[in-house]
Amino acid sequence: MSRLMHVTSGPYAPPAPARELTATSADGARLHIEVHGPKDAPAVVLAHGWTCSTAFWAAQIRELTADHRVIAYDQRGHGRSPASPACSADALADDLEAVLRATLAPGEKAVIAGHSMGGMTVMAASTRPAFREHAAAVLLCSTGSSRLVVESTVVPLRPGRLRTWLTKHILGARAPLGPVTPVARAILKYGTMGPGSAPHMVEACARIVHACPRKVRYAWSQVLDLLDLDHGVRELAVPTAIVVGTADRLTPPVHAHTLAAALPHCLGVTELPGLGHMTPIEAPGPVTGKIRELVTRYTRSTTYTQVKEGA
Repeated sequence: MSRLMHVTSGPYAPPAPARELTATSADGARLHIEVHGPKDAPAVVLAHGWTCSTAFWAAQIRELTADHRVIAYDQRGHGRSPASPACSADALADDLEAVLRATLAPGEKAVIAGHSMGGMTVMAASTRPAFREHAAAVLLCSTGSSRLVVESTVVPLRPGRLRTWLTKHILGARAPLGPVTPVARAILKYGTMGPGSAPHMVEACARIVHACPRKVRYAWSQVLDLLDLDHGVRELAVPTAIVVGTADRLTPPVHAHTLAAALPHCLGVTELPGLGHMTPIEAPGPVTGKIRELVTRYTRSTTYTQVKEGA
């Protein structure tokens, strides 16, 4: 499990959940889940990315919990979910299925938002029975389905074998990240965020990423290096919106447009000028607004709305 190093004040400090529970995945892996907001409100499920945790979604959780039931979980080995020897796209799909079954009633629909590896989780689960039962709509943030290392622009060189080799070894480095220092913040900002990201955003991201155990970070980097979920994209039949930062070096906009061309029901690509890979933190308003839009259009409960209005 990760050390808990998230910020403790400000808009990116994780709010206390209404309840916490543990789901058990198909191979026995245990997954930490947090549930926020009214129990009968429309449901939103949040899947974070590589080296992150539920703390990554703090801004979305804060804004949505007044009138949504927000379900956030730690991917295996991240946050409060113990590490597992099984690291694969299938394991990610198993885990999302386990979370959906543990938190949603039979037939209940939810908007599912995935950032980076969380978006890849959604693609991997697109054909799974629990996903098809519960997914009303999807938001894919800063993600891709294949060619992740080849398309990355973290290394400022022309595309080619040298850039690919260097990128693979940088992203797959076994070295510990160490404490959060000014140099560490500068490196993380360059690789994962837009040049205009405010210091408090960088600090929030750095604390979350540096909390991820070295072995977990390395194990999942090997999965992402070889990832090919193009088939899952073609099977993702629910309405799907895409958000990407134009300065994203890890999953550049080419991925977003490739996804849009392959999705059966794409609602369009929203490009956020000058922003990097960490869009839910760099642009909390637009990302939260897109989630609200999907909920309103595809899942909002008439009964819940009437109860709120009559309260």
